[in-house]
Amino acid sequence: MIQIDKTIVSFDVFNKAFVCDLDVCKGACCVHGDAGAPLETEEVDILNKIYPKVKKHMTDEGISVVESQGVSMIDKDGDLVTTLVNNSECVFTYKNDAGVVLCAIEKAFRNKEIDFYKPISCHLYPIRITKYETFDAVNYESNELCNCARIKGERLGVPMFRFLKEPLSAKYGEEFYEQLEIAAQELPNLKK
Repeated sequence: MIQIDKTIVSFDVFNKAFVCDLDVCKGACCVHGDAGAPLETEEVDILNKIYPKVKKHMTDEGISVVESQGVSMIDKDGDLVTTLVNNSECVFTYKNDAGVVLCAIEKAFRNKEIDFYKPISCHLYPIRITKYETFDAVNYESNELCNCARIKGERLGVPMFRFLKEPLSAKYGEEFYEQLEIAAQELPNLKK
């Protein structure tokens, strides 16, 4: 692991290749799982505020869940997450004409209807952040849903941290990302 400021970054973030392949996975990460997308506390307020503008892009099932349960919940592990349709699919999803599950929040953002891209945990996936008292642990969450993304990343030669440059910079700042690039260059020497 590498420490940058108050973060500890797993070597996997540097060593694993990754490029989302929505044509193959069809947005499976938004559908499968036993919990919603992890949320920062302030993101709940944002989701409540933007919901009226995002709603038109959501499924009827997602709207029904939000109307009855809200935009967030506490999961079985005690974490704050988005609510789910049928204990599986994120409430903020929709399918495009090709059957790919996409994010209604991101669609509203791209349509310039809101100024919030989407929850940072979604933007960073498959990186997951665990917050501790004095540091954040930045780790790769491996799962079979993303096998196609690892294959595509290997074929294109794109390390995970480079594919996730935008959300890593959004979360920790551009200077942090520059430090990741420097660490990546030094990594062969660090691991000896």
